[in-house]
Amino acid sequence: MNAKTMKPKALRAAEPDMRPEYDFSRAVRGKYYKRYIESSNVVVIEPDVHEKFKNSAAVNEALRTLIRAAGKGRGLTKRPTRTRAKAARAGGR
Repeated sequence: MNAKTMKPKALRAAEPDMRPEYDFSRAVRGKYYKRYIESSNVVVIEPDVHEKFKNSAAVNEALRTLIRAAGKGRGLTKRPTRTRAKAARAGGR
């Protein structure tokens, strides 16, 4: 006899995983999913970054320092809409 010719053994009835007092007959799948995703604040960092910080407080402090530095006029500079060449051509008319 080999595995191809043998009949599969009938699966015995397994004991239920849930207790009878748990009733999910009126449950709604994903009812709170959207709310959970919107309020979830878990961030996964790479191992090399993890080596530089002891804990979440150190990460938060570094990010706050970065936010403060970026907010002090270090963003993009405003560029005039008219370039010097366009202004010179317009002035020559």
